[in-house]
Amino acid sequence: MAMKVGANAIKSPNVQPPFNLHTTLALNFNFKPSASPSIRKTLRICRSSLVNEQQASFTDQEKQLIDALIGIQGRGRSASPRQLNDVEQAVQVLEGQDGVGDPTSSDLIEGRWQLMFTTRPGTASPIQRTFVGVDLFSVFQEVYLRTNDPRVSNIVKFSDWIGELKVEAAASIKDGKRILFRFDRAAFSFKLLPFKVPYPVPFRLLGDEAKGWLDTTYLSHSGNLRISRGNKGTTFVLQKKTDPRQTLLAAISTGTGVREAIDEFLSLSKSESKDEPVLLEGEWQMIWSSQVETDSWLENAGNGLMGSQIVKNGQMKFLVNVLPGISFSMIGNFVKSGTQTYDVTMDDAALIGGPFGYPLEMETKINMELLYNDDKIRISRGYNNILFVHLRTSDGSK
Repeated sequence: MAMKVGANAIKSPNVQPPFNLHTTLALNFNFKPSASPSIRKTLRICRSSLVNEQQASFTDQEKQLIDALIGIQGRGRSASPRQLNDVEQAVQVLEGQDGVGDPTSSDLIEGRWQLMFTTRPGTASPIQRTFVGVDLFSVFQEVYLRTNDPRVSNIVKFSDWIGELKVEAAASIKDGKRILFRFDRAAFSFKLLPFKVPYPVPFRLLGDEAKGWLDTTYLSHSGNLRISRGNKGTTFVLQKKTDPRQTLLAAISTGTGVREAIDEFLSLSKSESKDEPVLLEGEWQMIWSSQVETDSWLENAGNGLMGSQIVKNGQMKFLVNVLPGISFSMIGNFVKSGTQTYDVTMDDAALIGGPFGYPLEMETKINMELLYNDDKIRISRGYNNILFVHLRTSDGSK
């Protein structure tokens, strides 16, 4: 059975920002905005020299935290208990390290920081729940303490062509770790308008609800990574520079410059490692492919254009949840046929409903070229030179 292969990118839910008084209050930097296909986040593709500099700017312990963040969507909103535990452990390790002493007195804390992860305590505000968990938007925090008007600002960037919402707070330094702030103004900056649109919030009437504090519990000596904890019990992980894998995943989330990001990433990985990529076992979720899906979900499923792949003991399994309680399963074998190529034959297909299965007469043969593989991300080329990006959701040990 000849099948076409299509591309499928992660689709984030469309979000209509509910702007109201309570929505704004979340900005205790226990508010967080975000960016992704649901929110278009500007992709900045760095040249190899700059990316190399970025990678070298993280210590081994910092890389462990970044590695724990890879694959978590919604800046923590979709994190599993295991993922949350991995992040918290990595955070605690860094908080026990010798970061920059008295971070609020250091110039390294100044500038624009991108929010990469946040916990979601029960006290989180509506704006945090709405914006921070949506990958369509990018979320930033600006810290400028060495001016005549010290400020901490939280920014939701909708896209390069739409604009952003900026909520500002007057700030002061309490001690070497803590910043005190009080929100006092907010405005939208739309690209098509030559003026700012005030975001009407009566900050003066909000009393203590408009103020809070933010502790910096770790600031890297490179000035590229910061961990902060807020007065509502929220933990934040922020970065000035991102790991190349984070850049790639951001491009896929926003649907912006994905091909360029993949080319840049593969070029960088080849220059840094001479080892051959190896097909790792585990469950791999397909998050992007370079061809659009066909009209037939069966063809898409049979060619691995949707759902997940489970690799174990020399076998590969395509698994797609079709309807609640009904799934499509296709099992086959693979053998290494070249330096980084595998011959894959999928020939055992069925529709599964509970304990019952309905066999399907299908066969798919693919010559898969493994372009990149680590314990989090896999980039491969399959049928008809279609590119695939998979994210590892389980190592298959259970």
